[in-house]
Amino acid sequence: MSDSKETKPVTELSHRTTGLALAAAPNGPRENGQVESDLTLEQGNPPVNLTPAEIFGRLAGIGILLLAVMGGFFYLGGWFSPHELTQVRFVDGFEKVNGLHPGFRRNHAKGLPVTGFFESNGKGTQISKAVVFLPGRVPVIGRFSLGTGDPDQADAPGVPRGLGIDYQMPDGEEWRTTMINLPVFLFKDPQAFYDNMIASAPDPVTHQPDPAKQAAFMASHPEAVHALEVFKSKEPSSGFDNTTFYGLTAFIFTNGEGNATPVRWTLVPEQLYVAASTAAPPAPGDKNYLFNGVTASILQHPLKWHLILTLGQPGDPTNNSTSEWPEGREQVDVGTLTLNTVEAEETSQTRVVNFDPLVLPAGISPSDDPLLSARSGVYSESFTRRAGEEPEPSAVKSADIRK
Repeated sequence: MSDSKETKPVTELSHRTTGLALAAAPNGPRENGQVESDLTLEQGNPPVNLTPAEIFGRLAGIGILLLAVMGGFFYLGGWFSPHELTQVRFVDGFEKVNGLHPGFRRNHAKGLPVTGFFESNGKGTQISKAVVFLPGRVPVIGRFSLGTGDPDQADAPGVPRGLGIDYQMPDGEEWRTTMINLPVFLFKDPQAFYDNMIASAPDPVTHQPDPAKQAAFMASHPEAVHALEVFKSKEPSSGFDNTTFYGLTAFIFTNGEGNATPVRWTLVPEQLYVAASTAAPPAPGDKNYLFNGVTASILQHPLKWHLILTLGQPGDPTNNSTSEWPEGREQVDVGTLTLNTVEAEETSQTRVVNFDPLVLPAGISPSDDPLLSARSGVYSESFTRRAGEEPEPSAVKSADIRK
């Protein structure tokens, strides 16, 4: 989701990705307070080589929710054995399930580009030497999206929401992040992702997943059951503007003294949480009400989120995005993200940017989570495919944005 800057993606082009990615070196550097809980604020009223067993499989859906959730967060970290799946076949799976939509991401296809800035308060320098945490502002480009490979899917409150942000530092470094509105992920490794895809593939006759296969998968993957329970424990908010977004995966932050800390981050909105069921219903026939709503909000006033870093302690898992860290971990508010402009997909930088989670500045490095390299590869494969296609018109129309 970015622009001419993505001319550095010769590496990205070597793998094709969308929501998944191969274990190729992504473009960009890779070097390697206590605050209120994000719930309170919201209501405020070097790449890892993956083994074959770790390779990310594609989600064909345990129902619409699982399919959508996996959409933007599935990544391939390398190749399967010659008789197994490759990253190419992985992305092929997205196309088989969602259909082919030329020029669009194979996952999180429906989106709205935004721009703004991140203003650091300087507190992050205690945790990381990354330039982005020095006091001051850096520009950002981003993209709101829905977790689906169909760019024409109608907006709905239960479809997972995504937000990709590219922090652009004055020294040329970038920090690209991909987040969704789920506090935990459904799969702990690429193999589980793949197994779910197999279990959830629609029957060619009924066009529906086989309930027996789905039940068997869930019975053998209690972490997926737990993740769904967590997601259902709180009603989605009324729009993108008051959504909390979670980075899910742990990263390693290193400060100027060389001290390393495992970190997870969250973007917590200043806009007050409103449950989707209590908000005014969308206008009849408005398939893009979530995108139209956030567009209207930004045109009225800038939207703001606090970047909250949660600091892990020894023993906290860094290789499992399905597992929460214990309550009470120190949280640090390191600055404010402000989004103040919306753009059309056809002209935005984000059309040529992958929000690859392994594009990292000095001071932030990957953890041992097997999803990271996998994600990076699939994103690349998807990018390669759409870069060579004549794009179809976006469902979120330029005319609507201008209005």
